[in-house]
Amino acid sequence: MPKAIAGPSESTPGILQRVDGEERLAAAGDWTLAHYATLCREVERWRGAETLELAQVQRLDTAGVVLLARLLGVAQLRALAASDTSLSDERRALLRMVCDALDKAEQQPVRQQTTLLGDGLAGIGQAVQLNLQNLVGLLGFIGLTLTVAARVALRPGRWRVNALMSQIQNTGLNALPIVALLTFMIGAVVAFLGATVLDAFGASVYTVDLVAYSFMREFGVLLAAILVAGRTASAFTAQIGSMKVNEEIDALRVQGFDPAEWLVLPRVLALLITLPLLAFVGLLSGLVGGGLVALLSLEIPLGRIMAIYRDVPLQHFLVGMGKAPVFAFLIAVIGCREGFRVSGSAESVGQHTTSSVVQSIFVVILVDALAALFFMEMGW
Repeated sequence: MPKAIAGPSESTPGILQRVDGEERLAAAGDWTLAHYATLCREVERWRGAETLELAQVQRLDTAGVVLLARLLGVAQLRALAASDTSLSDERRALLRMVCDALDKAEQQPVRQQTTLLGDGLAGIGQAVQLNLQNLVGLLGFIGLTLTVAARVALRPGRWRVNALMSQIQNTGLNALPIVALLTFMIGAVVAFLGATVLDAFGASVYTVDLVAYSFMREFGVLLAAILVAGRTASAFTAQIGSMKVNEEIDALRVQGFDPAEWLVLPRVLALLITLPLLAFVGLLSGLVGGGLVALLSLEIPLGRIMAIYRDVPLQHFLVGMGKAPVFAFLIAVIGCREGFRVSGSAESVGQHTTSSVVQSIFVVILVDALAALFFMEMGW
């Protein structure tokens, strides 16, 4: 509600009139919200006036001041509030407050009409800028992690072995059944698909080679990394994010502990140990699944299957397993960083948990594709 300044008890609509037939214009009566319609007509009638006297105004509120600003202009009304000696301090303050508010309203940018193409390009630009900022932040967090690891490596007394063993169990042993089961089924699917396609060329025996090469170079480590990205990266983010919401990370800093050393380093080291092992288990499970399909459906002798697996060059196994530590480091760093980015609410924990899973899977597939192109060009 507009704040009215007290005056006489009678309420008469405000008017504008000439003073003694001169050029000067004077306001009188009540300039309040109750008479707004009448005052609007008066203002439109005398709009463009350069001077105004307010000594005869009985009541005045913010609605009346807005109409006076429309009559004279904000700048002229502000000058009048400073120069008219007949005004009380309360009315001077009211005039200045409304003039300031009108100035701020005029300074606010007006949203220009945009097109669908313009909005689309603006959205693409914002997304690119956001991704670049996220990339720079991720690189900075990687540098911080490597710095902490180098500092702690020279001080065995600061190694957190118990935390490391706990994380190895959570990220490795507990994930072993799901990794083995999934890669076994994918191996069987790849064998069925290879048998269907190669049978048209009378080369169904090469189904075993397809399974062996695909799992040693790509599927074994890639499937394990994707599963770990969805399972472990989200767990890292949720754990660290919950600690930040509960101000446990602030408590660590107050006590003089480095959160990166206590929370990030054990998780990164644990995943560096467990993901290559999970990738190896996934590789074996995929080979077993594909070999079982070849044995039962294609009736390829078990000795022949084992001979094909044994004859695969070692470099394909090394290429696949060599990517596991890289995937492990990236997944762990992304999961921990998103946990530290939680802003302090349960909703933020959920958003950053989802973001860590998406980023981890995207980075794993991107790095794997780049590695495949590199190894192909190198002839490895």
